[in-house]
Amino acid sequence: MRIRMTVMAGLATLAGSIGLYPLFESGSWFGTGLGAVLAVGAAGVLARRLRLPAAANLLLGVTGLLLYLNLVYASGEAWLGVVPSPESVERLGQLAGDGWRAANRYAAPVPVLPGIELLAAAGIGLVAVLVDLLAVRLRRAAPAGLPLLAMYSVPAAVREDGVSWLAFGAGALGFLALLMADAREQVGGWGRTVSSFRQRDVPLAGAAPRPDEGSALPDAAALAASGRRIAAGAVAIAVLVPAAVPGLQPRGMFGLGGDGRGGTQTVTTPDPLVSLKRELTRMDESVVLTYRTNDPEAPDYLRLYALDKFEGDRWTYTQLDSHPRDRLDEREIPPPPGLSVASSREVTTRVQVRPEVRDMSFLPVPYAPSDVTISGDWRVDARSLMIYSLRDSADGRAYTVRSRRAEPTIGQLAAAGNHPPDIVARYTAVPKNVPQEVRRLAEQVTAGSATALSQAVRLQRWFTLSGGFSYDLDAPAPKHGSDLVDFLLHSKRGYCEQFAASMALMARLLGIPSRVAMGYTAGSEVRPGQWVVRSRDAHAWPELYFEGTGWVRFEPTPSGAAGQGTAATPEYSLPASTGGGSDGGESTPAPETSSPAGGQAPAPQAPARGRNDTGETGGAAAQDDEDGGFSAAPWLAGGVLVLLLLAVPMVLRAFTRRRRWAALISPPGRASRPSRARAGPGSWPGARSGRRPGSRPGPAAGTALREPPPDPAGAAHAAWREMRADALDHGLEWRASDSPRATARRLGELLELDEAGAQALARIARAEELARYSLARSPEPPERLRADVRTVRDAFAASVGRGARWRARLLPPSTLAQTRTTLHSAGNRALDARARLYELPARLRRR
Repeated sequence: MRIRMTVMAGLATLAGSIGLYPLFESGSWFGTGLGAVLAVGAAGVLARRLRLPAAANLLLGVTGLLLYLNLVYASGEAWLGVVPSPESVERLGQLAGDGWRAANRYAAPVPVLPGIELLAAAGIGLVAVLVDLLAVRLRRAAPAGLPLLAMYSVPAAVREDGVSWLAFGAGALGFLALLMADAREQVGGWGRTVSSFRQRDVPLAGAAPRPDEGSALPDAAALAASGRRIAAGAVAIAVLVPAAVPGLQPRGMFGLGGDGRGGTQTVTTPDPLVSLKRELTRMDESVVLTYRTNDPEAPDYLRLYALDKFEGDRWTYTQLDSHPRDRLDEREIPPPPGLSVASSREVTTRVQVRPEVRDMSFLPVPYAPSDVTISGDWRVDARSLMIYSLRDSADGRAYTVRSRRAEPTIGQLAAAGNHPPDIVARYTAVPKNVPQEVRRLAEQVTAGSATALSQAVRLQRWFTLSGGFSYDLDAPAPKHGSDLVDFLLHSKRGYCEQFAASMALMARLLGIPSRVAMGYTAGSEVRPGQWVVRSRDAHAWPELYFEGTGWVRFEPTPSGAAGQGTAATPEYSLPASTGGGSDGGESTPAPETSSPAGGQAPAPQAPARGRNDTGETGGAAAQDDEDGGFSAAPWLAGGVLVLLLLAVPMVLRAFTRRRRWAALISPPGRASRPSRARAGPGSWPGARSGRRPGSRPGPAAGTALREPPPDPAGAAHAAWREMRADALDHGLEWRASDSPRATARRLGELLELDEAGAQALARIARAEELARYSLARSPEPPERLRADVRTVRDAFAASVGRGARWRARLLPPSTLAQTRTTLHSAGNRALDARARLYELPARLRRR
């Protein structure tokens, strides 16, 4: 039944599930996930107890998970409260659908609703089923890390900040504990361990044995050292490889790539009231998109979201009920409500979203879109005209938008008739718990206004001029109803979210249909007709409804250097006259002279053309903002780095081969050719000179000074090691227990060598045999042995396929084996040095 491995598999799954915490507002999901893991573990134990096959183990695990979910979430519809019934299964399906829709509606962290909790428990349970199958039933603990890693990929893909190192460390420790438990069981299956004499002295004959000599404790030092080396290598790869991949690090490897403006960087599009402030406070001036427009005037804002619901502490949009008929290629975009053709004009905009943008599932488009040309599954919400997708993203896409831009006059807005009942019911609803101070304040600010337009204008002027408000990105985002009261009556510090939300709420309290729009301002014009939108152009603004014109934009947020840098106030919201007459019955607006300083109303503010949002001219700002947005330099650098990494084994193999022969063969000029000729064929210089091995020859008359000849045994051993490495590289079997003569005979039979190859193989084997077992010197010079090695290598290459030959050249296995041996030796030396360091205080005390 493998109870211990079942427990470790469950613990590893729970530890890995901790990485899901950024997705949820609270931790109640973890308890249901724990129950799912326990149910799967019990089902796995039962399957192994009954000795069922692996497929049945998988099926029984899924069944156990279903029984658990049925018991927790649909016990009322189940038979006897436990057995699934059609009604309980339908209930689970409904909950899963509700959870899926809620997950797509909310931005992470999401509230732990029953449907979302069900999806979390089911996901953790399915991972537990796979881990139990791989690690416990199939005894493959290493591949079980893949489903565990999948749980980390979800928050990494959804949230920009990913998973904290503490959560990642908990999951990694769980996986390592699973590997250790699996290794212990596999080693234990071999029977009683045999202790090593490495750390135990052999008792002398007749000496009394030590008390611990009879123990069967294994010498685990070598295994522990290997585990530490593997762990260190894995951590190094996990840190270095992602740092070298283009696009993952905006500032380059280890932050040494500059400020990130010229390279690849990630830009996160704002989700409603979640990441707006993060976009506004980004300091890298990341470019989100560029666009071209035929609008002769300053273009309007680009809208992403229309938030139509106020829930007492935050604005959000009504849940989108998406249907296939909402696809852009299946239907035309509905006409905007209340907007007449006479008070609007058509504008065409060509938008190019930068490839670095991530997860932009809502399209930024000018309001009101009438036609959008884009590839993919994009849909339109008929009520708000938001363009969105359930599966695609606008990252790196280019699309064309035809829109109707409202051009209302002051008279049209002032003379707007009664609003349609459905608009009033939907866009003037406010919770009952709105503080009375806010209601009284809205009436006080707009006192004496005769029309909805004059009320809206006075609200806007109060926020931007007479109310004493200041634009401050350091202000906290509102989270409670009391934060709204504090902003309006006390602190009066905030950014666009507070200004837009407050004006929209006050307009609703006055009976004016309103909503909050979120997206981007027009940005900065870098050349005629071409505009650049950066992350700090993210913005929120109120939209108010006027019959005959529809939804029109207002701007209560301060603009310019003291506010949102690229915000612009519409001309119709700054009229020279408003309906502020004392009688309130004028059909045309009367002059309004009230201002904080008693002067005239300020002139309309338009966005600065040819300037970016920092005040500099647009020529320099557009140096990397062309429509393409693609830079090949990081990918070329990454490709070169990959090629260099792939070339490392080949280079190491060539270096090892060269080093083996460098000390054995004298380069030209170091030894005279006449002396080599006098040595005669079949001998090497000094082989029969009568000198003692290792004696240094003196200079002879008429001859040049020469280095001492190399050791003949060294040349034989070098040739033998080189032939062994070539055999391993080409995938040939090499038996370490065979003698040189037996190895040559087996290789000769395997390769079917010609006469030259057979002689070369025989000379190498005879030289190694003499060097290994005899005191006689090898008669073969190093040059001959090196040539024989090349001949045998060519024979190896001719006996294998093309794939094996390329592997021997590019990824020689002998190099990998040599690297492992080197690392093992280095680890042993480090352990010995550490042991000596620990023993140093005791030695000093003994002295």
